[in-house]
Amino acid sequence: MARLYSNENFPLPIVDELRKLGHDVLTIQETEKANQAMSDEDVLAFANDKQRILLTLNRRHFIKLHNKRQPHAGILACTYDPDFLGFAKRIHNAIQAEDSLSQKVVRINRPPK
Repeated sequence: MARLYSNENFPLPIVDELRKLGHDVLTIQETEKANQAMSDEDVLAFANDKQRILLTLNRRHFIKLHNKRQPHAGILACTYDPDFLGFAKRIHNAIQAEDSLSQKVVRINRPPK
């Protein structure tokens, strides 16, 4: 399963569901880097140093960093969805569909109503 790093604003119930699905998820809170006003560049660099795929709702900023070619182990750029169980399953399925996420951005969008 995947090694993930969840950004500060990422919902913890989704982290819990991803762990139940077998993913190794490290949260920014667990690294004691929360509430430190870290730059997006530093967040992505930390995830890369730990060889973890970044989970974020901050799509625009991290896609820009990807386009600037900042090295990364992968970015899962998500659209917020209050259906946490469904959200976690879409993330899981997107990870399973890729051989490798290194240097890739995968968008996880909320399903249409």
